Parts: sequence; structure tokens; C-alpha cells
Amino acid sequence: MNLKDIGEFGFIKRITPNSVNNQKNVVRAIGDDAAVFAIGKNECVILTTDLLVERVHFIKDAMTGYQLGYKSLAVNLSDIAAMGAIPQHAFVSIGIPKETQIEYLDQIYRGMKELAKQYNVNILGGDTTSSKVDLIINVAVTGVAKKDRILYRNTAQAGDCIFCTGFLGDSRAGLDFILKSEQPSKDYEKLLVAAHCEPRPHIEEGLFLAKSGAVHSCIDVSDGLSSDLMHIAEESNVGFMLDEEALPVSSYLLQYCNERGYSARDYALAGGEDYVLVCTANPVKERKLADDFYKTFHRPLYKIGTITKEKEYLMRTRDKTLVNIKPKGWDHFA
Repeated sequence: MNLKDIGEFGFIKRITPNSVNNQKNVVRAIGDDAAVFAIGKNECVILTTDLLVERVHFIKDAMTGYQLGYKSLAVNLSDIAAMGAIPQHAFVSIGIPKETQIEYLDQIYRGMKELAKQYNVNILGGDTTSSKVDLIINVAVTGVAKKDRILYRNTAQAGDCIFCTGFLGDSRAGLDFILKSEQPSKDYEKLLVAAHCEPRPHIEEGLFLAKSGAVHSCIDVSDGLSSDLMHIAEESNVGFMLDEEALPVSSYLLQYCNERGYSARDYALAGGEDYVLVCTANPVKERKLADDFYKTFHRPLYKIGTITKEKEYLMRTRDKTLVNIKPKGWDHFA
């Protein structure tokens, strides 16, 4: 059996057993956006880490050093946001080919530092080493939260409303330009590329959801909506029903897809790297949650579906038929 036969998530399931040897203070181990461990009666540290490898996660010549540094930190801050926590400290390890221009490295750290400053995050250290061929960046971020306010993947309940904090699919459209080596010329095309290269972590939104008392579970959209919602469903032992008409897509994505004959629905379902949050909430409190979100952020909290007791992944299409959803998000080893 090869790694591609079980995929990324099959591999994670394979290595999870017997990983925790001392359960004391461990609140959540492998299986969520971040690990959680207690440091007091109701205080917890949240820890996440992400690895970015040249030619796998990014094409070095297709984005600036600033964008690469920004995104390297942003994807970790997004994990902290999904847990409803406050980010605090970052640690950066980097493997560098010797021929790399020092000015490019300066730009990487400028991107990280400027984003870190926005969220009052310290960069406290890490490690540097040489790399034979490719640039490799690993960032770890810690956050803090009250134990009873942390959001997890495994706590969705049947009947919950499914909400999304922002547009889906823009990042995938931006990636198209990079993969095709096309230069965006129109303003909306540039915005799509920016959505991919400089995603905004939804830190404030995550804190809002955690404080609301209405949200049962949460995840950030990194692999794609269908895959990430499947993670919630599998961890919570439930299913879901999405509403195609309710999927939030931007006018930029619609224009892009209409001009090229692509499906905005497919981009929204499987695009990935949008780094918005998807949560499930108590249906009794959904109206107040949505109203309060709008008052706070001056934009909608999009209701896109329902959590079901039946362990099926379904979507109601525009013509009111039901179709099975097969997760099509990113899997490193598939």
C-alpha cells in the first residue's frame, strides 16, 4: 500500500493512536484546527503549526516575498480564529537554498511582521537551516482562550444551522492565474489573486462566534468547503444538507466564471484556501446570531445549510433536487 492509497487524512488517522502519553492538561489533541492544553482552571493555550513547501504550496516566482510571508502567518492565524481564540506568539522555521536573494527573505519577514502587528502577535523565534533545492517555511502560533469558549470540530449537533463568515471560491480563481502564468489585467482579477496571496484571517469573527453562546462547532475553510464541512460531520458523527442558492460567492467570482464558462458553485464547494470560517449554531439562536453579526461587522453571516442526523452529505440544487456531495478539496497525497 502506498501513501496515495490512503491520502492525507487517512495518514493522519493512522498516526493518531498512541500519540498522547500524558493526558494531564491535554484538552484536545490531533483532530482539530489546533491542539489545546490547559494552563489553569479555565485558561487554555491553543497551538497550531503549518508547513509551506515551494512547488507544493506556492510557486516562488508567482508571488512576492511579502505575500509569501504574509500568507505563511495568515494560514496559522486562521486556525487560531477557527478555535475562537486570541493569537499571541509565533515561531518561524525556515529552510533556505543558499542562492536565495537576501532581499527576498527580507520581504518574507516584512510580510509576516506587518500581519503580526495587525493582530498584536509577537514573533519570538524559530529555526533557520539550509535547503538543497526548495524554500520551506514552517510557522507555529500560540493563542489563548477560556476553556468554556473554545470552538471545536466535533461538537456539531443535528438541527444546527450552518453559517459561513465570508465569500467562497475567490482564492481558487486567483490561483488559476498563477497556475496558468497569466497576469491579471482587470481590477476584479487582481482582487481574486489578492484573495489567494493575501487572505485575511477571520480572528475577530472567530472571537465573536465563540462569545455568542450560540455556536456549537467551527472550522476554517482551507481544504475546501465540502472537505472541511465533512471534517465537522465526521468528527461530530452527523451529516449535512447544503443549499446551493445560499452559497456566498462574490461578484468578482461570478464575473470570472461567467466570462470563462466555469462553475462558481464548484469553486465555492471545492476551491479551498479562502480562510473564512464555517460554523454550526443552535437554530433557536440563529436569528440573534445573524443580527448581532451584521451589527458588529456590517456584512451578513451567511446561512448555507443544516446539520442532519443522517450521516449523508447532500446539497439542494437551484432546481430543488438533492445531490450527494463528494468532498473534492485539497488532499496532499491523493
